[in-house]
Amino acid sequence: MVDLKQSVQYVKTVGPTKVAYLNNLNIYTLGDLLTYFPREYEDRSKLKAIDSIQDGEEVTIEARVVSEVSINRIRKNMIILKTIVEDDTGRCTITWFNQTYIKTRIKRGQTYRFFGKVTKVVNHFEMRNPVFDEVGKQKNTGKIMPIYPSTYNLSQTAIRQAVENALLLIDGNMPETLPDYLLTDYNLEGLESSLKKIHFPSNTEERLLARKRLVFEELLTMQLTLLELKGESQRYEGISFDKNVKMSDVINSLPFSLTKAQLKVLEEIDSDMENSKPMNRLLQGDVGSGKTVVAMICAYKAVKSGYQAAIMAPTAILAEQHFEEFKKILEPFNIKIELLLGSTKPKKKQEILENLSNGEIDILIGTHALLTENVLFKKLGLVVTDEQHRFGVKQRETIISKGEHPDVLVMTATPIPRTLALILYGDLDISIIDELPPNRKKIETYAVTKRMEDRVNAFIKKNIDEGRQVYVVCPLVEEKETEEQSADLKAVKEWTEIYQKQIFPEYKVACVYGKMKAKEKEEVMSNFKNGKIDILISTTVIEVGVNVPNASVMVVENADRFGLAQLHQLRGRVGRGKYQSYCILKYASNCSQVGKERMKTMQETNDGFVIAEKDLELRGTGEFFGTKQHGLPEFKIANLFVDMPMLKSVQSVALKIEAEDSGLKLEKNKKLRALVDEKLKQSISL
Repeated sequence: MVDLKQSVQYVKTVGPTKVAYLNNLNIYTLGDLLTYFPREYEDRSKLKAIDSIQDGEEVTIEARVVSEVSINRIRKNMIILKTIVEDDTGRCTITWFNQTYIKTRIKRGQTYRFFGKVTKVVNHFEMRNPVFDEVGKQKNTGKIMPIYPSTYNLSQTAIRQAVENALLLIDGNMPETLPDYLLTDYNLEGLESSLKKIHFPSNTEERLLARKRLVFEELLTMQLTLLELKGESQRYEGISFDKNVKMSDVINSLPFSLTKAQLKVLEEIDSDMENSKPMNRLLQGDVGSGKTVVAMICAYKAVKSGYQAAIMAPTAILAEQHFEEFKKILEPFNIKIELLLGSTKPKKKQEILENLSNGEIDILIGTHALLTENVLFKKLGLVVTDEQHRFGVKQRETIISKGEHPDVLVMTATPIPRTLALILYGDLDISIIDELPPNRKKIETYAVTKRMEDRVNAFIKKNIDEGRQVYVVCPLVEEKETEEQSADLKAVKEWTEIYQKQIFPEYKVACVYGKMKAKEKEEVMSNFKNGKIDILISTTVIEVGVNVPNASVMVVENADRFGLAQLHQLRGRVGRGKYQSYCILKYASNCSQVGKERMKTMQETNDGFVIAEKDLELRGTGEFFGTKQHGLPEFKIANLFVDMPMLKSVQSVALKIEAEDSGLKLEKNKKLRALVDEKLKQSISL
């Protein structure tokens, strides 16, 4: 039996040098390499006659070289090589750039197969930088070729070679992971055969059958894992909170009216809290839809029923913000609220821990500091985690274990299409706040290229002069990017210098980024919140939660490099006060079609659920927040947009298996038990 956990270093052609590059792609083991699936394919198997090719088409032609390869040095670092080829129907020019070795590889009079994109130049066709083979010695043409996500250090050829050698290693030795009855009942390929065909298919039908099997396994494993998690939480008796404690006491005291959507969600939660089964509910709501006030009202019900509540936020600044808001609304009800952060001074921390354990604190708000062993509640009844995708399954379990099966509310501002959420979150009940408070002004969004830079800067100046503040968000340059890719990208410190010294020397400019010390980061954010900074340059660390009502402009540099969900979250940092707010997305004029689609979507809608649908359509697989939020590993092959029909049918398969064999104890489900255990292990490590 082959060891799938052995290091990828021992696969032929990998070796120590390429290991680091593969590790950058999260490929560490033989198993990782085998499941590093192609993102697309190039069909190089079909030959086309030269007279039938179209402008802009990617084709394979078989043609004879009829001229010597000419070399022209245009300038330093630019050498152009050209030759002319012909078949029975016509001629085509073949051009290469800076590939001088071609001169020795291409011989006049020989016939080759060339694959590449053809362009019509005046009255003839030209193919630039094609891959080629001598006829009869095809290695790069004449077949369907996988194209993998990669970095510039690692060529497609290198990845293909590594995968080919990995497949040779498992030849005939790959253990099957699905039970025989599922393979038979659902007409699925075996695992080893599917892996071979997904990487190197002979035809489209073969590829689709292999994909069907691999997607089925991935989705089924996820569904069975979620059902197990839900079963765990429902197995215990929970808390029945007091029916005589009315949420309406807080609702009627608020200085504003709740939306219909908030009231509906509170009804669902109230019913859960009064039920004896532990509540395990996901609360979805767009940025600014009022999730925090819902959490406050739930905490009130828990406290007045004789229990304590824990509210966990991903950042200190967000925890502080919650602390202020909770105190404002709940202190008049004689509820004692405290804040615990990593930076809380030892003396104060000790006092909080003592008061918490003897029940003098009703609600404790904090960051990951709440997870430490010495944080002991007297009677924990409700756990609320904000921005759930920032916490893994293990962290959620840690805080829950501090009480006797407390009710759990997980909140997220990352909308997920409802049909998908119902299937994806098999272990959670779902509530959605799908309406914004009536006083929220729509954030005006503009997508602009670099040509508009002066106008954007003038607009920023106008807003600051009117007393407003501005966010500027930029992506960080990753070391693995090519110089060409990062030529137009500047790290956050560089942007800060540009804004400070070149564009706005007259204003107070500061920066904040992930690798800063927590204390420094909090100080900068606090200064921005208190109006001591005019322009805050940041990475996406400000994506979640900061509430600065005076900030009215969000500028995103290189916006085409961000996902839609992220852009929507960033936009939600402004428009939190009484002022009209704006989001300006600066993108490269040569950005990809997907990038342009994102810009268009952001301009057309402020609805997070519409954006979620579009994001799912554009990005598809594991990157989509849904799985990350849960702490489950990302999908490697399933695409939740394309595979929705299969996801629905797999869910019914999972429910059937669960009904017949809860806990997967039967011999016939032994392999499924192993898949679920592995998934749970990965989830906890996340």
